[in-house]
Order: sequence, then C-alpha cells, then structure tokens
Amino acid sequence: MESISDIRAKAKALSPEDTDEFIKAYGSDTRAGVIKMIEDLEKKKDKYLKELQRIENMLIYENKYFDMAYICGIDEVGRGPLAGPVVAGAVILPKGLKILYVNDSKKLTAKQREELSEEIMEKAVSYGIGFVSNERIDEINILQATYEAMRKAVSMLDPVPDLLLNDAVKIPGIDIRQVPIIKGDAKSLSIASASIIAKVTRDRYMEHISEKYPEYDFASNKGYGSAAHIEALKKYGPCEIHRRSFIGNFV
Repeated sequence: MESISDIRAKAKALSPEDTDEFIKAYGSDTRAGVIKMIEDLEKKKDKYLKELQRIENMLIYENKYFDMAYICGIDEVGRGPLAGPVVAGAVILPKGLKILYVNDSKKLTAKQREELSEEIMEKAVSYGIGFVSNERIDEINILQATYEAMRKAVSMLDPVPDLLLNDAVKIPGIDIRQVPIIKGDAKSLSIASASIIAKVTRDRYMEHISEKYPEYDFASNKGYGSAAHIEALKKYGPCEIHRRSFIGNFV
C-alpha cells in the first residue's frame, strides 16, 4: 500500500485542475491521514473555484469591449497624502488573461501587492507608470495633477490602446475612447492591475525617501496624515516632499 507521506507529496504537487482525479484515485482510502488530505483538497478546490468566478466577474467590461484590440485599465494612488507624488498606472492585459487574487490594491496586503505587481508587469502586453511631484501638485492642484499622471502613464504604452477603462474619472486631453467606471478597481481586472502597480511603485518610493527623512516615518504612513506624521510635521516643519497646499492646517 502506498504510504501516506508519498500520497501527501503527490497532493502538494497538485494543481487545482487535477484535484478531481486525485480524489477519485484516493477517495476510498480509509486511513485518517488520507481522509483529512481529501477534505483539505476539496476545500482548496472550492476556494479556487470561487476565486476563479470572482476574477471572471472582473472581466465584464473587458468582455463587453472584446472587439477592441487593446484595452487599457487606468488608476491612480496618492491623491490624499500630505507628502509625496501622485502616481498613475496604465495596463494593457492580454485578452482572456486571468490573474488570480488581483483586486483593489487597498484590499491586498503589501506582500500580495508586491507579488501580483511582478506578475502583472511580466504578463502585460504593455504598462506605463506616471509620476507627478508634490511641487507640481501644489502648482496645478491635485485633480489636475492626477490627470497629468494618467496621461503620462498612457503615453508610455506601446501599442497605443483603443479603449481606456478608468476608475471613475474621464481624463481630459486624451484622444482615446474612455469608459469611466465607478469603483472600477473592484470591478475591472485591468483597472485593479493598474491600481496595484501604481500602489507598489509609490510605496517603494516613499519607503526609499523615508531613509532621508526618518523623522516622518514615510515607510510606514506612505505620506498619509497619521497622528505620528502630523506630530512630526508640527515639530520639524515640512520637508522637500510635503505638499504645501495640503498642510496649511498643521504648520
């Protein structure tokens, strides 16, 4: 009889698609260890199928405009912080691609975002990332700076997209058809992917700049107005990456 350790090794190497065949082969085994293994695999498969359906639901807009050759999702991060840039991501994914666990970047852990960002950039047809500095934000206001970051991200794409799926906004100054989607980062795989690469890029920048300005703890707060950040701002005053137009209530 095959040992439980050998069966366990096979189970660990299984893909979700092969679960049914494994269960059929070992489902009649009465040993407690194998029974527990089968139960765990069934739960894992159920979780996988639910995730697959969630991702399928996030392709509704991509499928609606499937006749378009290149569909780009766009999103931004960093509109609210007191410091740092606003960053936009633009992503063209291959048609029909399903990247499991992609979601609104705010619903993911930092580790999940890092891993997914690498996968998205590796598998994308093209992607672009647009930075707009805190100085520019102060100069033209955050809304216009957000549009500018989005235009920069789109300008980096090759090929040029035929359609833009945007998170809620319509971007002025772009001669490409646009579809604004309310809460798009939770409804469109392309927009959520753009949200993730933008978030990871901005977070890495804030973690790096934190080494220069450790007193503000940018690595932790990413420039947002945490209590500790505001206290440091009052104590030390603003640094070079603070948005002067955002901090009038504190300094």
